[in-house]
Amino acid sequence: MDYFSTIIGQSPALESLIRSARIVASTDVTVLIKGETGTGKEVLANAIQKSSSRANKAFITLNCATLPESLVESELFGHKKGAFTGATANKEGLFQAADGGTLFLDEINSLPVSIQGKLLRFLESGECLSVGDTKPYTVNVRVIAATNSDLHEQIKRGEFRQDLYYRLNVVPVELPTLQDRSEDIDALVKYFLSHFAKEHNIAAPSFSRQAMKVLRGYQWPGNIRELRNLCERLSILLAGRVIEPENLPYEFVASANSNKVEKSNFTLPALGLQLEDLEADLIHQALTRTNGNRSKSARLLGISRDTLLYRIQKYGLAAS
Repeated sequence: MDYFSTIIGQSPALESLIRSARIVASTDVTVLIKGETGTGKEVLANAIQKSSSRANKAFITLNCATLPESLVESELFGHKKGAFTGATANKEGLFQAADGGTLFLDEINSLPVSIQGKLLRFLESGECLSVGDTKPYTVNVRVIAATNSDLHEQIKRGEFRQDLYYRLNVVPVELPTLQDRSEDIDALVKYFLSHFAKEHNIAAPSFSRQAMKVLRGYQWPGNIRELRNLCERLSILLAGRVIEPENLPYEFVASANSNKVEKSNFTLPALGLQLEDLEADLIHQALTRTNGNRSKSARLLGISRDTLLYRIQKYGLAAS
């Protein structure tokens, strides 16, 4: 079975990502998945794991933002009886539970600095140390990490270890935003409407051409998760009906109306200009403003990420 087929879409940005992910899945290398909230980082991690040699072993997920700092170390590495108040018995950590398999650390950017050194030690030596123990244990675990924030900025602020970043970032994989792969919205909508019709045992609604045009023009700050939630809500409220623009939430219609009345705020100089020089300068400004984040730069410029990558190569540009 091709587990990457569960990632819906055929946009160039997505196809490029999946090609890289297939190669990564065939190895045992550490992976860092980058992408905004709602872009499908856990779905991609799951596809990589199921397509790997560890497919039949444990796949354990931990969202690093959901646990208080006092519990993260014990959750990951385990603890010995009496290590702290309330430790009434030995406890196995997630690394032990995932031995032979894969551990997915979501929102790795939220991992406390005090724990990052122990994770780095594991990545370099395969050794872990339970809280309250003096003798390390060794496990065979592949780590896939994910982040929704700019780790470079966190490194500058002293919130993330640079050595850990480089150890995690052996093979970085960056998920495009839904806005960067708007060509996939039609396929995603079709999939979600069919899925929720089966799940809730109702007749699937459909979007009119005008409503689909509104969806394609929307910025999708919540990415695929926002689209999924919208499709589920409308599937339940408008089962079997045709969804028109007026049935969409206010922010969708407001965004469409705003796009209609937008006017140019740029005036062509009387002496003309060099269009390529202007384009190169704007791309350079966008890269500088976003600290080299190409997805965010593409959104600032109103172009796709693939188009931006092509023009960066064309002009030989990089963030300063």
